[in-house]
Amino acid sequence: MTSSTEERDGSAEGVDEGRGVLWGGGMPRWLPRAMVLAMVLVGLFQLASWAFLQLVDLFVMLLVAFFLSLALEPAVDRMAARGVRRGVGTCLVFVAVGVAVVGFLGALGTLLVDQVAKIAGDMPHLVENLIGWINRTFHQDVSLGELQKKLLKDSGAIETYAQQAADNVWGLSSTLIGGLFQAFTVGLFTFYFTAEGPRVRRTVCSMLPPAKQGEVLRAWEIALAKTGGYLYSRAVLAVVSAAGHWVMFALIDLPYAAALAIWVGVMSQFVPTIGTYLAGALPVLVALTVEPVDALWVLVFTVVYQQIENYLLHPRITAKTMDVHPAVAFGAVIAGAALLGAVGALIAIPAAATLQGFVGTYVKRYEVASDPRIDRGEQRRARRALRREATRRLRRMVGGDGE
Repeated sequence: MTSSTEERDGSAEGVDEGRGVLWGGGMPRWLPRAMVLAMVLVGLFQLASWAFLQLVDLFVMLLVAFFLSLALEPAVDRMAARGVRRGVGTCLVFVAVGVAVVGFLGALGTLLVDQVAKIAGDMPHLVENLIGWINRTFHQDVSLGELQKKLLKDSGAIETYAQQAADNVWGLSSTLIGGLFQAFTVGLFTFYFTAEGPRVRRTVCSMLPPAKQGEVLRAWEIALAKTGGYLYSRAVLAVVSAAGHWVMFALIDLPYAAALAIWVGVMSQFVPTIGTYLAGALPVLVALTVEPVDALWVLVFTVVYQQIENYLLHPRITAKTMDVHPAVAFGAVIAGAALLGAVGALIAIPAAATLQGFVGTYVKRYEVASDPRIDRGEQRRARRALRREATRRLRRMVGGDGE
């Protein structure tokens, strides 16, 4: 009895000593190591966050290059199947795209320079008309000489503004150089992803187990088919739109008909959401400087052609590619612009087409039974159609008996 009592007392004293060490007797042995580990983890997180923020531009350029390579690789694959080396085929595709881009920018540059020169030549007449309108509307007596004196009097402010504009020119030059460097970087990665497409896929698959390699390759094929098909269908629609608008502009003898038609074709197809409005605005403004009636004709033709494209051309051309619902496209553009700005808005629709292809391939769908809670009014429309069909049959019978 006494031995068991002593053992319980000894164990109780040991527990008390352990509690004293844990709560009041000193720091636990694991706490310093836990604090050091927490500080190391926080430091690594801060370092990773800083590195990601520094490299976010590179990641965006890689993403853009990847989508561009998805659009260009089908053409390179066709040439490779005919015996052309992938490097040579990629160079040919890049040259064709570069010639198209340079031609588009050159045509628009010529249009812009000529229009600015015309506005500068007509500026005195426009200023006189504006002064006359101000005098008639607001009952003022403003003259061109007074405006010239006012401008000469405020020459110091004009000089300050000119200096600020010169500083902005230097900033614009640096921005332009940075943009050219980014474009060169995107082009370099696009060339690599396109020319070395099979090697890139083989490298990615070599890091995965055999069971996952097939899934990755299937997803890659979906991305190739949907992105390339979507962009190629847009290119065909752009060519058709440019040709149709060029014929219309030539018939009404609109200046720079070819350049304006190319502008309409490219902007309406490749600029999401607002491209159609930007495409039609420039020809209407140019027509206003020539003849207001021509601007009305241009507006009417643009609206009519847009309806023809939406209901006839677009469904036929995109029948073999992934068609994106307008609501999905609009939401994708908003999400892309919120995440990556203008670049995100441009690649949002191809990304949405690719994601829609993944969903259509991997998500199993089931047949939905007819239910009035889904198609409200469908039964009523069906009954109306049956009544109309019965009425037509009755009229045929009556007409046959009468004969």
